[in-house]
Amino acid sequence: MRFAATPPVDGTLAKYYALPADFCYELGDHVTLEEGAVVEPLSIAVHVVRQANIKPGQSLVVFGAGPVGLLCCAVARRAYGASCVIAVDTNQERLAFARKYAATQTYKASGSSPEDTAAAILAECHTGSGVDAAIDASGAESCIQTAMHVLRTGGAYVQAGLGRQMISFPIGSVCSKELSIKGSFRYGPGDYELAVRLLNNGQVSVRELITDCFSFHESEKAFESVKAARGMKTLIRGPGQPLSSKFGRERARL
Repeated sequence: MRFAATPPVDGTLAKYYALPADFCYELGDHVTLEEGAVVEPLSIAVHVVRQANIKPGQSLVVFGAGPVGLLCCAVARRAYGASCVIAVDTNQERLAFARKYAATQTYKASGSSPEDTAAAILAECHTGSGVDAAIDASGAESCIQTAMHVLRTGGAYVQAGLGRQMISFPIGSVCSKELSIKGSFRYGPGDYELAVRLLNNGQVSVRELITDCFSFHESEKAFESVKAARGMKTLIRGPGQPLSSKFGRERARL
C-alpha cells in the first residue's frame, strides 16, 4: 500500500504529478477544483462512518470538530441517516460552525472527568442511557475515555484521530457494555467512489470548510496557517492556477 507524501513516496507539491488512470475519479461539471481537493478527507470520513456501521435514526457523538470530525458528522447525517449527531470540542467557534454545518447538537468540553463529561453530554442532549455510536477524531486520551462512558450497551466506537501510541481507557466499561471497538486507517475500496458520488449529487457539501486558498508559491505560508490552527481547511493552488474570488468553477479530474 502506497500513499502520496508518505515515505518512500514524495508529495504532490510539483508542477506535474502522474497517476494511473484507474486511480482517478471524474468530478461532476458543477464541482470545483477546490471542492475536489477535499475529497481525500471526505473519503476518510466515509471510511470512518462505515466502520461505525451507522444506520438511519441512530445517535452519534463525534469528538473533535476539525475537518475530519465535521465531515464525519456530515456523512453520518446526510448519507447514512443518523438523526442525532453531537459534536464535542473545546473550541466554541468550531462548535458554532459544526452546528451550522452538520451537527444537530454540540457540547463544549470543559476538562471535567470522562465520567462527568459523558453524563453531561447525555443529559444536555437528552440521549437517555447512551448513544449508538461514538467517533474520536481528536486523538485525545480524555475524549477516548469519555466515549466509552457515553455509549449505550452494545454501542460502536471508532478511533479516527491519531494521538499518543499508548493510552489508558476504561476496559471495565468496554466489557460490561459489550462495546464494539474498531480502528480506522485512512480509506479502503469504494470509499473514494462514494465520497465523489456524495459530492457530485450534493448530499454532502465541502465548500463551507474551505476557509483559505494560497497560491503554489505561497505553500510555506499555507503550512504556517495550518500550524497556527487558522480557519478550517486550507488549500494550495496548483502552479499557474489563478486564485478565484470564491473558488471559481472548473471541470477537473481528481
